[in-house]
Amino acid sequence: MRRFAVAALATWRLSHLLAFEDGPGDAVAIIRERAGDGVLGRLLDCFYCVSIWTAAPLAPAVARRRRDLPLAWLALSGAACLLERATEGPTLESPEATMTEATGDGLLREATVGV
Repeated sequence: MRRFAVAALATWRLSHLLAFEDGPGDAVAIIRERAGDGVLGRLLDCFYCVSIWTAAPLAPAVARRRRDLPLAWLALSGAACLLERATEGPTLESPEATMTEATGDGLLREATVGV
């Protein structure tokens, strides 16, 4: 279980680095820039896509038997995706992003009394 947890954290960390960060000396940003808008560039822009490929080399560290490799691979990617969801801030689509402190109920406009 400890190996899986460590491998899941490593998958999340590497995926986050490749998808969202510039990296040391802007190395990752340069790689993303050179990848452009092609298939590789689009893969590097998607955390969920990147997590699939970063989980692959870590799966053998988790799987006890060779036949368990595909399951470990997908489980590590899934765990990284769950960690990403748990650590990301509110998005425009989420209810938390539309809530305002003024209304507290997410309405865009309050009705005025007496109008």
